[in-house]
Amino acid sequence: MIMTGLILYVRPMISMLFLGRLGELALAGGSLAIGFANITGYSVLSGLAMGMEPVCGQAVGAGNLPLVGATMQRTVLLLLAVSVPVAFLWSHMEPLLLLCGQDPAISAAAQRYVLFCLPDLLFQSFLHPLRVYLRTQSVNLPITVCAALTVAAHLPINYLLVSVLGLGIEGVALASALANLNLVLLLLAYILVSGTHRSTGGFTLCHNNMFKDVTGWMRLVKLAIESCASVCLEWWWYEIMILLCGLLPNPKATVASMGVLIQTTSLLYIFPSSLSFGVSTRVSNELGANRPWAARAAAGAGLALSAAQGLASFAFAVSVRGAWARLFTSDAAILALTASVLPILGLCELGNCPQTTGCGVLRGSARPKDGARINLGAFYGIGTPVAVALAFWAGRGFEGLWLGLLAAQAACVAVMIVVIARTDWAKQAELAQVLAGVVDVNGGVGKDDDAVKVAAPHGEEDSSLLITVQR
Repeated sequence: MIMTGLILYVRPMISMLFLGRLGELALAGGSLAIGFANITGYSVLSGLAMGMEPVCGQAVGAGNLPLVGATMQRTVLLLLAVSVPVAFLWSHMEPLLLLCGQDPAISAAAQRYVLFCLPDLLFQSFLHPLRVYLRTQSVNLPITVCAALTVAAHLPINYLLVSVLGLGIEGVALASALANLNLVLLLLAYILVSGTHRSTGGFTLCHNNMFKDVTGWMRLVKLAIESCASVCLEWWWYEIMILLCGLLPNPKATVASMGVLIQTTSLLYIFPSSLSFGVSTRVSNELGANRPWAARAAAGAGLALSAAQGLASFAFAVSVRGAWARLFTSDAAILALTASVLPILGLCELGNCPQTTGCGVLRGSARPKDGARINLGAFYGIGTPVAVALAFWAGRGFEGLWLGLLAAQAACVAVMIVVIARTDWAKQAELAQVLAGVVDVNGGVGKDDDAVKVAAPHGEEDSSLLITVQR
């Protein structure tokens, strides 16, 4: 998962490289469009897709693989439905940007970019569910290989569209969308060739009463909305930070420095987010298999590893504080601001790594609502007031904004650890049997006609301690 994250991290860098070659207007317009698309579209689709993690993960653990395939298809349909209003919003982005006081030329360039990103909404509606579908079955290496092939083709595709065909900013946007299309096609090809889809019910839309199972739809939509809230609340906070930078003295330097620092924290975020996905898969699998003690052990191991990641990230941020910004710029003001804040960023990672992994534990145990509440309270109830007070009232400026983030991360990880420590894992395992479709809400068996084997609460999946449930 870390390898996949690092490989995919290269793709937007290639896009920014070609935008920069097109000139200052293209770079500004493309950057503005990407920020707008992240807030209004990409973060929403990514967050909604995470709602299928607990359902699929727990269904895999319980051996109810047809539910995995049905959930993936439901999620695709859900994301396609959400993409329609998002596409309408994107098609009217320029008037909204002008209403917010943005430069007309930059707004026009941003509109041109985002219009050619509209197909990407379709591609991502398939991409996110496919990745979760494979990840919850612990099929990870094919995703890495497909991502590597996609990124390898991204550079020549950009060169063809931008430099050879002269499509300009539209070519960069189209190349970005084609990259996701290529990744979707490669993942689908792997699934079909490997036969992974056969055990999960194939690709037919008629199996498992997919449209008639209202309860299944309601559970998925509920989890998707809660997961989306958890993701977006944190994602949007960084965008608010960028807006606040524009209100500080020397806004060009502070906004530019914030861009460098967000690129840095995005790179560091790959490691805890990958661990979070792994922990979510392990916790959900173990709960679905009715092994609460194993789920607790997976959660504990994940948090321990995340603490080590936090220490490594802090050491990295401190050690490169004098040289890191030189990779992006030679401006003295930006270099000074970045160097002064990198140690604070490192301290933030001490909390961000366990907090991100904790979100994975909550997702795996079908409790994204708790993660959303924690993020809301920490980032907006504590982080925002502290950042505004320190930056503008206490005169700490740019450092004050990052100290606000530090306060938010500290509060977030403290509450997250308390919530996880107080988890009743036996109760979560019981609830997982319902979500995984093994038993109904009244404790009875499911509605299917086949028999499934469910691990007894203190048994092993390969031992005689199995309960045969006639479904």
